[in-house]
Amino acid sequence: MKASFKQNAFVQFIFKAGIIYLVLFLLYQFIVKRYTYYDQKFIGSIISAADFIVQLFGYKTFKSLQDIDMQVIGLDGSTGVWIGSNCNAITLFTLFSVFIFAYPGNQKDKWWYILAGNLAIHVLNIFRVVALMFINLKFPSYLDFNHTYTFTFLVYAFIFWLWIIWVNKLADKNRQSEKT
Repeated sequence: MKASFKQNAFVQFIFKAGIIYLVLFLLYQFIVKRYTYYDQKFIGSIISAADFIVQLFGYKTFKSLQDIDMQVIGLDGSTGVWIGSNCNAITLFTLFSVFIFAYPGNQKDKWWYILAGNLAIHVLNIFRVVALMFINLKFPSYLDFNHTYTFTFLVYAFIFWLWIIWVNKLADKNRQSEKT
């Protein structure tokens, strides 16, 4: 069994990714969320960035930033959108990073790609919040659907696309250069 584990790259990847994700998940759930305000501060940075973007286009906003999990931003005339710890994309950063880290490839390339990918996911999440603010103002009855389905699909599709780039272009780069 040990020999078949060593020979099966897919099983190695799943095992490695599962262990790393479990450790990071437990660290996040039982230390970061319980004993720090990192989550709320990160949500506050998302709200500030979304607020900045919306105000560039001349819209007036309101926001409620508190240290306890109650943070809202909205356009004047709307009820606002609540941003909780499940909306801050930290779990998505973890999922993306674990996949890249567990997949074969050059360690140096993994680090810059994880940083760039997480930055891209963060920017996408900020624009998701901005879009939800406008949906809440113009079409409030569609807010739940778009929050639950449309943007979930778009964000996961984006992360999948980043993984595909890693697998097809960057992780294989070293193996391609070794063959030539």
